[in-house]
Amino acid sequence: MTSPTLTTVSLRAGHLVRQQSGPEGYSAFIPNPLPPDPPVDFRGELRDFLEEASYALGRLEGVSTSLHPDRLLYMYIRKEAVLSSQIEGMQSTLSDLLQYENVEAPGVPIDDIREVSSYVNALQYGFQRLNEGMPLTLRLIREIHAVLMQSGGRGAHQTPGEFRRTQNWIGGTRPSNARFVPPPPHELLRTIGELEHFIHDIDYRTSPIVKAGLVHVQFETIHPFLDGNGRLGRLLITFLLCAQGALSQPCLYLSLYFKEHRTDYYDALQRVRSHGDWEGWMRYYLIGVAHTATQATRTTQALLALFATDRDQVLQLGRSVASALRVYEYIQQRVIVSIPRASETLQLSVPTVTAALGRLVGLGIAREITGKAYARQYVYQCQLDLLNQGGDERHILPAQ
Repeated sequence: MTSPTLTTVSLRAGHLVRQQSGPEGYSAFIPNPLPPDPPVDFRGELRDFLEEASYALGRLEGVSTSLHPDRLLYMYIRKEAVLSSQIEGMQSTLSDLLQYENVEAPGVPIDDIREVSSYVNALQYGFQRLNEGMPLTLRLIREIHAVLMQSGGRGAHQTPGEFRRTQNWIGGTRPSNARFVPPPPHELLRTIGELEHFIHDIDYRTSPIVKAGLVHVQFETIHPFLDGNGRLGRLLITFLLCAQGALSQPCLYLSLYFKEHRTDYYDALQRVRSHGDWEGWMRYYLIGVAHTATQATRTTQALLALFATDRDQVLQLGRSVASALRVYEYIQQRVIVSIPRASETLQLSVPTVTAALGRLVGLGIAREITGKAYARQYVYQCQLDLLNQGGDERHILPAQ
């Protein structure tokens, strides 16, 4: 991270307030309420970037309806959970998570994977609440945070679901030498309340994509929780797009883009605070939305083609087609499966599931990954490869 300590600010973004704490003291940043004043200038190339992002998001919304929603969300949610957690320094991979959900497999980093699993739960919880008609309020944000922090791992002691009552900071060892210091506790409720008002401001008429980008910066600037702000801030982009009607399913996640362009991400956030450069942030963010939505569309199209081809293979199996098709649909949904779990879920006998998986192995669809006579697990390798494109899958599954 190359962003310097925040020593100057733009009046367009907010102002520094000196805090007398200890012998040194420090300066905390108080953001101005949204929207920016003057407004973001969308003339020229920024207008083109917004049009490209809107078009890419519309294409993703269209193609995502072609894939079974539960299967689409099952994998996209898990991929996002892994990538967002990797940004926070956790080492788990998508394979780790999928194996953990089948059985607590040896070699899987359990503490990390539990935190990733909590991210999955938080994402699913938030989307469910939005579907139930719950508006994206501070109450819901606190609820989602409580679910996110429930793993019992790092951060679980940091008042889950409660806004902070003490000063936090980013970078450095203390506020006086930090790269950035968010609002002090006595300013937090006012600033986060202003953000909630902006989220529901019907008079501010702009693209949901733009609104989500503005909200993300403001949330990260306020940093209202002691831990989990980064993960929750990334979730808010997708939740806001769903709440504003730009997406019907939460299938756009920017964590991979933020991870691949991490230095630019932090620099763009900091330039909003130091120079009021909302246009620079929007350029970075809109390029990311367009790129991520386009990649998600291509992945979804590739998955649809893969599923059609492999299903046709299964349908040629003759008398065993019924059980093989059920097992194929199960591994299509779960990607990594075990025989006992598949038997229990599908209510098929263990020999039937074993035989069906053997036929899928013979077709080149499934691959056994343990090399053991017992406690075997099978992976739908082609699907996993598609989902891992651009990801960080460090743990190579052993060959059969």
